[in-house]
Amino acid sequence: MQIGEVAARTELSLRTIRHYEETGLVVPSARSQGGFRLYTESDVARLMVIRRMKPLGFTLEQMRDLLEATDRLDAGAGLGAGERDALLERVRGYERAAVEQVERLRVQLARAEEFAAALGARLDRNAPADPS
Repeated sequence: MQIGEVAARTELSLRTIRHYEETGLVVPSARSQGGFRLYTESDVARLMVIRRMKPLGFTLEQMRDLLEATDRLDAGAGLGAGERDALLERVRGYERAAVEQVERLRVQLARAEEFAAALGARLDRNAPADPS
């Protein structure tokens, strides 16, 4: 599929997808005869991992590290038990970090909702009486 379809499916801009290509996070699997980038379902899945990591504050280097670990686990062939365990622990570390960040975001959201509700209550208390 071409970059426009990938952008629509991932809800990422063309510019963002190109940036991820430039940084080496996601490289199109092929190019068409006309030079258009062509992406596979696997490429889209990688972009979705990146899209989900970004709002949690992960850096590009952390994204690259996680993708490299999951790529090696998915390939599986030739991994020794120790190497597999080390890769799984790297992925678990990212899972723990994601869970911690989600909890921090929940606290921030709760505070923001309290603030908005307090402002609404203040406005309600100070609204002019209905003249009818």
